[in-house]
Amino acid sequence: MTRPRGSTPKAIRTRQAIEDAARKLFADNGFERTTVRDIGARAGIDPAMVIRYFGSKEALFTLVAMPDLRLPDLGAVAPDSVGETLVRHFLLQWEGEQGGGGMPVLLRSAASNDKAGARLRDIFRAQVLPAVAAAGPPETAPARAGLVASQLLGLALTRYVLKLPPVVALPLDLIVREVGATIQRYATGR
Repeated sequence: MTRPRGSTPKAIRTRQAIEDAARKLFADNGFERTTVRDIGARAGIDPAMVIRYFGSKEALFTLVAMPDLRLPDLGAVAPDSVGETLVRHFLLQWEGEQGGGGMPVLLRSAASNDKAGARLRDIFRAQVLPAVAAAGPPETAPARAGLVASQLLGLALTRYVLKLPPVVALPLDLIVREVGATIQRYATGR
């Protein structure tokens, strides 16, 4: 019995090594400053293998920059804890076990790459807007979701990309409490 191409244990390990290398490099350097050669070197393979497995740097970027935010159902969250729930969840996306996901890749790359910016807008439409819509009046959902996104992306930019010392030094519980109060107002419309 023959296996489909790319499904051997070695091929699966190679594919995973490429994805891991690309995710790290795109997150650290952004799309424009990451090369196929860099990805191959970090994965410990010939750069031609990156193209063989993924076709192009753009296709690889699209794959690794597709985070599923796994946002909680805000309609099922106690109304007074929506803001803190969102902020805590968001921080875990960056600092928890999921911290290597696609959000750092997208945020770092979105300012200089149209595809990354479009991907971020797609995630907003498909994931953030429906989640926030469940927390308040449907007619104000787009504005509320936009305000939530502006606050959370600003937090991510200052804490994880620019690494502003005062923001980096803030304890998570303080961020959850303080930013959560603002997000509470934005998310619920109250």
